Amino acid sequence: MSITAHQLYDVCEGTWPPARTWDEGPWTLRDGAGGGKRVSAATALGDVTDGDIPRAEAAMRDMGQQPLFMIRDGDDALDALLEARGYDLIDEVVLYSVPIDQLTDKPLPRVTCFNIWEPLAIMKEIWAQGGIGPARLDVMERAQTKTGILARWNEKPGGAGFVGIHEGIAMVHALEVLPDQRKQGVAEWMMRAASLWGAKHGATHMAVLCVTANKPANALYTKLGFARVGMYHYRILPE
Repeated sequence: MSITAHQLYDVCEGTWPPARTWDEGPWTLRDGAGGGKRVSAATALGDVTDGDIPRAEAAMRDMGQQPLFMIRDGDDALDALLEARGYDLIDEVVLYSVPIDQLTDKPLPRVTCFNIWEPLAIMKEIWAQGGIGPARLDVMERAQTKTGILARWNEKPGGAGFVGIHEGIAMVHALEVLPDQRKQGVAEWMMRAASLWGAKHGATHMAVLCVTANKPANALYTKLGFARVGMYHYRILPE
């Protein structure tokens, strides 16, 4: 089965859900409750005009959110309209996927990764060091089928991650490796642990999102056999 970018947009929404989502005119709007751009950005339901943009801007401002749009595959016209209005382009993101059995072919070293939910205090501490605070933990809590991954390396905590499943695809979010544990293979074992958990819960594919600026993470996913499926970026109104 070939995975499409639009499938992964849905998987992202299902595994990293906003506090509230609703359609208004030609837009899907999201109340992120402080959980970051992915759960706060507006997206177009189809073709939009320049005259449609103020409606979305007003709705976001009413929620106390800065006007922010996610530009997905096929949204070139919207991208141009927002650029003309002075919106800045930020955070180009690559969507990756791989058949899950390509990551379940190696047994994990003993006492390396643990599937844990609710998150332990050490997991929250690791996430906090990476800027993943309480509002993003609330995002994780809203997901339905999920687990946390706690890595242990060199006989001490190594990293933390989050995995959710939506429509047969397991997606990894919030993968953080402690600075003194990096470049030792910890992230790879965490991805394999996520895949083993996903396969056990019926997933056929793994997926992950990565900003283009994160060169080491993009290199890791390519090394593991992930294929680039699509992209998205944001347009934000400077304030």
